[in-house]
Formats: sequence, structure tokens, C-alpha cells
Amino acid sequence: MKLPTDHPNPLVRGLFSFWAPTKQSMRGWALASVVVNAGITVTGAGVRVTGSGLGCPTWPKCTPDSFLPVAHPEVSPLNMAVEFGNRLLTFLVLAVGVACVLSALRMTSRRPSLVRLAWLQPVGIVTQALWGGLVVNTMLNPFTVGMHFLISSGLIAACWMLYARAGEGDGPVRRVVHRDIRRLGHVLLAAVFVLLVVGVVVSGTGPHSGDVMASRFDLDIEAVARLHADIAYVVVGLSFALLFALHVSDAPRPARRAALALVVVELSQGVIGYTQYFLAVPAALVLLHVLGSTVVWIFALRAVTSLRTRTPENVPAPHSPAEAAAAV
Repeated sequence: MKLPTDHPNPLVRGLFSFWAPTKQSMRGWALASVVVNAGITVTGAGVRVTGSGLGCPTWPKCTPDSFLPVAHPEVSPLNMAVEFGNRLLTFLVLAVGVACVLSALRMTSRRPSLVRLAWLQPVGIVTQALWGGLVVNTMLNPFTVGMHFLISSGLIAACWMLYARAGEGDGPVRRVVHRDIRRLGHVLLAAVFVLLVVGVVVSGTGPHSGDVMASRFDLDIEAVARLHADIAYVVVGLSFALLFALHVSDAPRPARRAALALVVVELSQGVIGYTQYFLAVPAALVLLHVLGSTVVWIFALRAVTSLRTRTPENVPAPHSPAEAAAAV
């Protein structure tokens, strides 16, 4: 019987590649999961900046009487459509997550490490959906809204690790740079995460709450914005330090390119951040800033994973002094 993976149309073969996966298709689905999780993070911000956070005032139903949007006297049809559309995107993200799980399970040589990472996606997406219900039921409390974003950041990290691990073996971790440079990468990644957390606090303190009924953090917006900017300077400084260290140590080209790309997106994000600040935080730039923060997080993960690799389990351990120095 002819399978969809034998179809002459490459699009059809790609859509059904999870049924007869290869290493390349496994990585393709993992990368797709990074993209869709990043995408729903940005559209979630779109819900907030358009004031559509309570466009569907109940959960899991959109209105008290229907799962689908219906006319409601207290809710704008546009806000309802925006919020409901974002909820529908959850099913796309879940479908890609399930495709990752099936790919990991159906690989000819099943790798438990990939299966575990793949399962984090549907589990995380369901958790995120349930947390979304809490966001609605707490009337867009800034803590629950902020955690919604940070959970998405964790899911993106899991998706990126699945992508990185799918291109490696299951042997021990092996450094491709000096030990201290790899430590610098870990410090940088931690700093980027702190930057995201403080950014969430800034977002929960400033305008664009998602609805006029939503509460805000009782903080000084100027103070938290300055703190956010100070941490951003630390992140950029660490990124430049990583880039410099990789170049002077003649690190592998992929690591140097990943660090350079991270610096570029960070500087671009800085331009967006200062522009939105001086223009009184317009909604369009807030949305662009959320996109930028998500891209910075992904590129930081990319930079850190480029500093190490794994060999297949059947590859013997290095014996030369140079190889031993690179081993963990």
C-alpha cells in the first residue's frame, strides 16, 4: 500500500514525514515547534495590546453559553475574534507537538532522550492552555499573564533542545570551546532569562493590560523600566564578551556565527525598546518588542548549544591531548 510519505508532492511528504521520520525530518518538526511556540507567544501579546484579553470572558467556553464566538452585549466583536483566534492557534501548536512525539517514537533507532524532550511539548501546551484559563478567571492578573509568557519561554527552550539534540548523538557532552567560555555562555543565558522576567514585570506595570478591568503591578514604571534597561546592558556586555572570547580562541565557526547573530538581534531589540519608550509605548512597537524578546531568547539558546556537542554512543572516547582537553 502506498503511504503518504511516498507521495510525489513534497508538501504532502513533509506533512506526513512524522510517520516515517528521518534525522532531517525530526529536526524539521522540532524547528517547526520552535516557530509555532514563538508565534503564539507574539499573538498572545497581540491579544493584550489590542485590549482583547477578555474578548472571550469565560474559559474554556468563549462565552458562558458557547464555545464559539457569539454576539455579547459587553464585548466588542473584534476583541472576541482576536482572543478566539489566539485560542484556536493552540490547536496548531499542539498538532506540531504531537507530530514531534510521533516522529521521536517512530524513528528507526528510537532515542529515549528525544522521546522525553518531545513529550514535553504536548504536556507543556496543555499546561499552558489550562494556565490560560487561570489568566481569564483572574481577570488578567499581571502575575498570571506574566507567567503565561514565561511558560511559553520554557516551552521554546524545550523545543530548541529537541532541535539541537536531534542533530547530535546520545554520547557524553563534549565541549567545542574552552571550559570558561562555555561557563560564560551559561551565565549569559541566565542573564537573558532574568531580562525576560524583569521585562514581564515592566509589562505588568505599564499600559496595555489587555482590558480596562485588568489590574496592574503597584510599582514605579520608571524604576522598573530603568532596571530592565540596566540588565539589558549586562546581557549585551556578556554577549560581546562571548563573541570576543570565541574569536580570540579561534572557536568553531558555527559558535562564532551564533554569538554574532545574538549580538545583532540584541542591538536591534535595544533600538526597538528605546524607540517605544520615547514614543510613549505605542501598541505596535510593544508587539514588535515582544517578538524581539522571543527572538533574543531563541538566539541565546542557539549560542549556548553551539558551544557543545554530543557524539554517538558507539564512538570511542578521545585519546589525544587536544581531544581530551575538549572533552567534558
